[in-house]
Amino acid sequence: MHTISFPHLTNAHTFPNLLTSFPPFSSPAHFSPISVHFPTAPRNYRLRASTNESTPSTSTSTITVDNSDSANSTAFVIRARNRIGLLQVITRVFKVLGLSIDRAIVEFEGDFFIKRFFVTDSHGNKIEDLENLERIKRALAEAIGGDGDGTVSVVKSTANRGIVVRRAGLVEGFGERKAKAERMFSLMDGFLKNDPFSLQKDILHHVEYTVARSRFNFDDYEAYQEGDAALGNGGLARFSACQMDSLATLDYPAWGYGLRYEYGLFRQIIVDGFQHEQPDYWLNFGNPWEIERIHVTYEVKFYGTVEDVDRNGEKHEVWIPGETVEAVAYDNPIPGYGTRNTINLRLWAAKPSNHFDLEAYNTGDYINSIVNRQRTESISNVLYPDDRSHQGKEMRLKQQYFFVSASLQDIIRRFKEAHNNFDELPEKVALHLNDTHPSLSIAEIMRILVDEEQLDWNKAWNIVCKIFSFTTHTVVAEGLEKIPTDLLGSLLPRHLQILYKINSNFMEELKKRIGLDYNRLSRMSIVEEGAVKSIRMANLSIICSHTVNGVSKLHSDTLKMRTFKDFYELWPEKFQYTTNGVTQRRWIVVSNPSLCALLSKWLGTEAWIRNADLLTGLRDHVDNTGFRHEWKMVKRLNKMRLAEYIETMSGVKVSLDAMFDVQVKRIHEYKRQLLNIFGIIHRYDCLKNMDKNDRTKVVPRVCIIGGKAAPGYEIAKKIIKLCHAVAEKINNDADIGDLLKLVFIPDYNVSVAEMVIPGADLSQHLSTAGHEASGTGSMKFLMNGCLLLATADGSTVEIIEEIGSDNLFLFGAKVQEVAELREKGGALKVPLQFARVLRMVRDGYFGDKDYFKSLCDTVEVGNDFYLLGSDFGSYLEAQAAADKAFVEPEKWTKMSILSAAGSGRFSSDRTIREYAERTWKIDPCQCPF
Repeated sequence: MHTISFPHLTNAHTFPNLLTSFPPFSSPAHFSPISVHFPTAPRNYRLRASTNESTPSTSTSTITVDNSDSANSTAFVIRARNRIGLLQVITRVFKVLGLSIDRAIVEFEGDFFIKRFFVTDSHGNKIEDLENLERIKRALAEAIGGDGDGTVSVVKSTANRGIVVRRAGLVEGFGERKAKAERMFSLMDGFLKNDPFSLQKDILHHVEYTVARSRFNFDDYEAYQEGDAALGNGGLARFSACQMDSLATLDYPAWGYGLRYEYGLFRQIIVDGFQHEQPDYWLNFGNPWEIERIHVTYEVKFYGTVEDVDRNGEKHEVWIPGETVEAVAYDNPIPGYGTRNTINLRLWAAKPSNHFDLEAYNTGDYINSIVNRQRTESISNVLYPDDRSHQGKEMRLKQQYFFVSASLQDIIRRFKEAHNNFDELPEKVALHLNDTHPSLSIAEIMRILVDEEQLDWNKAWNIVCKIFSFTTHTVVAEGLEKIPTDLLGSLLPRHLQILYKINSNFMEELKKRIGLDYNRLSRMSIVEEGAVKSIRMANLSIICSHTVNGVSKLHSDTLKMRTFKDFYELWPEKFQYTTNGVTQRRWIVVSNPSLCALLSKWLGTEAWIRNADLLTGLRDHVDNTGFRHEWKMVKRLNKMRLAEYIETMSGVKVSLDAMFDVQVKRIHEYKRQLLNIFGIIHRYDCLKNMDKNDRTKVVPRVCIIGGKAAPGYEIAKKIIKLCHAVAEKINNDADIGDLLKLVFIPDYNVSVAEMVIPGADLSQHLSTAGHEASGTGSMKFLMNGCLLLATADGSTVEIIEEIGSDNLFLFGAKVQEVAELREKGGALKVPLQFARVLRMVRDGYFGDKDYFKSLCDTVEVGNDFYLLGSDFGSYLEAQAAADKAFVEPEKWTKMSILSAAGSGRFSSDRTIREYAERTWKIDPCQCPF
């Protein structure tokens, strides 16, 4: 589940609210599951008029501005008590504020120094705006602190009265109590050192006094402990992590929201080629990065009934819940890169309500009280519970509402701390629905505004429609989320009433717009009638949102022309697209440090780490033989690292001279891992029938496949088993040797990806055209100079625009051809090579003949929905083109460099910036010190 909410704030000291939320620092802004929320918070100092005249006391630090000393710059004159590190603090303030120091003069006066900094703005001009000057002076005063008494005089050069800044929170009064408070706050004025030596010292302290280990006997686990959290599945969850990184780095003061799952996505264990799922106990040894906020809790309610009550002569609905649980907050800091900004990811854990077990305890029914507690905590126990059963569906719905309710209560609380008029809510808060999982937010916030805050329905609805925007990551209508009304009515009876009323009002308005076109009215209704009456969450999200986003150009066109065609014709102005992206800081800087150093060397700067567009500068060096040689050395180093992992993990020894051919992603029929395996079988069959002399001309391949199948997805599990059966045959064939190896990497996760992606030569992205909304995996491989073999699907269309079709290997039917090919059905002709490979599997060449029969049936002519047979000939041609390019190392290296050079467009920094400017209408907010 993923949500983002952004509050718009007009006061300079407030911050915004993720179902994601963001405010500007100095100007108003307009504006899964991960959610982002931006809270309002007062500054940690207060201002008061000083009794001093323009000349401060000799024992007081001062800050003055002199705009007459230079024609080209502004002089900031700082008089402060000398202490280690203060100069660095002051220069950092200027840097964070985007100012440049032309020159500086330092003089000493006893224990004090007088520093004169000549400063210009980002355009090289002197600073004359009085408001900006005051802001800079306050930031300097905040940063340098006081002289033990917590005061700094900020002196105006053109006035006789100054301002004294004093830390807030000092205890009023006299005597020992005040003295203790003063000592405490003077200690709090200092910051922990963050130089390498100090950090090493703190780590040793942590090892000895927190972990209770000897400083002479500990490893990286005790020092850092950062295992995979596994709180998501596939590229969408990792995309959310990239979004959070970019939000922090680009200085958007966002808060993220999510669920603190006790067990993450299952650990994948392979036994005899079969996938088995085991719990991922990622919290077994705690999470050193999180902060438990036991005082931040909210009640979340389920079940019960709705009763009518009379309130001032009017009938109102009141929800009487049958079960109440507590949502407890756990905060995880998300630091930005190259900025002092750090945002927060708040995860909710489910705990029993304080009064939940009271009756059971009072009656001595301790067993029942334990069962009730376990039922409550199960809400945040397991990520993606199997929803094939009614209980599984109910648990997923409980998780969605639990996350939504706690997050919205937190956002509304923050809003009410600073505001008492809900008319201002759209100016302070924006909620972004990242797919439909958090779409219950719409009904929940209507319930809060109408039932709890007692707003008129129409007024509440007008407010709600101004604060939501929506991104869908689904392509086909069949994949859109629907919630059965009987389940919703049982678990959330008041919300079902609200949804019915929203739909009734919408249908009446729609009739006025389109008339009595009952087929279209039925398609656009939030409520789907049928054998199972359901709520269409995508329809709800579109109706309530001011913007509907696709995640690539092709995806957006599909939404407008097919998936949401009725809504696009009604509201064309709502629809836009923002192509997904990934962060180069995770997928180059962290994952591929050798390439990171090479890029910085040849680009002559590290600025690309924050501005990925600078990677285009690699094109200037693509013909430099020295650069290409170093590029190849980096790739070989990464292949060595991956080869060692493969041998350790599987016992298969692979050749570094082979092409490392990789497909790692969630196992699904539309992603067509089966097409890849059939291609490998064809390659093996050709090798077996070759003359020995001809085999010497073959490009050796190490084929690597990785990914998890959903626990209830039997066809996907059979694809994994077939991969292992084929690998068993190929890897033990002495005739083949190093010419072909097949390796399945179990339990594919981020840590494994950080080895696989930098070490890959070729990466396969084989989805049937029109089925991948975006696809961020291709972007990660692209950044690392890996060549792509892909269909023209999702964001690959835009990758082609950026790097050119000559620098990747395209194959397969185009999106506009897919429907026509499917209509041919049994008349569709497939290549003889495909028929031969399919027959080998059917006849038991790789064993388990009966087990693979149903898998073969899915791609038989007439049943081949994802067009494996139709695309197989084109796929083999693309593979042959890859072989031909690989035997020309200089050509391959140039293609690799140009791939990385064109990857800047696919940074999540660009994605977030576009959302901020076009959808949320927000500005960055830099830390003022």
